Amino acid sequence: MIPNSTDAGLDVVTFGEAMMMLVADRPGPLEQAQAFHKRTAGAETNVAIGLARLGLRVGWASRLGADSMGRYLLSEMQREGIDCSHVDCVPGQRTGMLFKGQVSDGSDPPIEYHRQGSAASRMGAQDIDGPWLCRARHLHATGVFAAVSPDTLALSRQTLALMRGAGRTISFDTNLRPSLWGSTEVMRREINQLASQADWVLPGIEEGLILCGERTPEGVAAFYLAQGARLVVVKLGPEGAYCEGTHAGQAVKAYVPGFPVEQVVDTVGAGDAFAAGVVSALLEGRAVLDAVRRGAWMGARAVQVLGDTEGLPSRAQLQEAGL
Repeated sequence: MIPNSTDAGLDVVTFGEAMMMLVADRPGPLEQAQAFHKRTAGAETNVAIGLARLGLRVGWASRLGADSMGRYLLSEMQREGIDCSHVDCVPGQRTGMLFKGQVSDGSDPPIEYHRQGSAASRMGAQDIDGPWLCRARHLHATGVFAAVSPDTLALSRQTLALMRGAGRTISFDTNLRPSLWGSTEVMRREINQLASQADWVLPGIEEGLILCGERTPEGVAAFYLAQGARLVVVKLGPEGAYCEGTHAGQAVKAYVPGFPVEQVVDTVGAGDAFAAGVVSALLEGRAVLDAVRRGAWMGARAVQVLGDTEGLPSRAQLQEAGL
C-alpha cells in the first residue's frame, strides 16, 4: 500500500478483491458456451462503482496481479472515478477471475471461481494505511473479503476496528460465501463479530436464518440491534426490505416494498446495488425510508441486466426517478 497519502478526504472507502468476470454468451452449462463477454466483478467494487456514479468520492484499497486482468480492472475502476491510489499491482502475483453462466428462468446463474492464491488473497493487516483510511467519513465492508483467507479476515477485523475507533460510520453487508469458510460455525462467528462493529448492517433474510437463527425480518433486526448496530436493513428480495433502528435521531420500524421487475435477467449484484442505494442516501442525509426505497429501486434495476454493474444508475437517472 502507498503510505502517507495526501489525497483529499473521501466520502467512502472500501477494500476487497476485484476479479475479471467472463460471462457466457448463451444460457446453459458453462462448458457449452462458445464465447464470453468480459466484465468486472467483486462485491466491494460493485458498491464502489455504484457510489461513484452517484457522485460520491470513493476510494478502494486492494491488490492485483501485474497482469492483463489486473490492468483491465484497474483501468475500469479509474474510469469510474474511483480513487485507486491504494491498489497495488504486484509482479509475480495473479489476479482472480471467474466464469458466469447465463440463465433464462430468473434463477441464480452458475458461477465458477478461480481466485485461490490470488494477489488480493495475500493482503493482510500490514497493508492498512490508517491515515488515508481515516480521511474518509464512511467505510463499507462485506463478508466476502473476510472469507477469502485468514490474512484478509485479519485485515477486515482491523480496518473495522480502526474506523470505529476513529468515530467514522460503517456499513456492513453480511454477503455470505459459505464455500470460502471452513465451517458454518466459523462463518457465523466471524461474520457476526464483524457486524457488531458496524453502524448499519445489511443482511438478507435467508442469511439471517443461518447467522442468527431467526426466520422473520423483525427477529433478524432485533439480533443485530442487540449486537450494537444502530440501523438494520433486512433484504427481502423482490418483496423489498425491512428496516429497524435509529438514524439522525429518528426511530424507524417499517417495511419498504420492492419495485416491479418485468424480467429477471441476472440476480448477481442486486444486493450490492441495494447497498449502494442505501448507503449513498444515508450519507446524503436522506431519511431511512427514502434510503431503503432508493436501494430497492437500484436492486430492481440490477436484476434486469446481464453484468454486475450495468444497472447501476447515474445521478441524472436517479433524479429522473425522483430518488
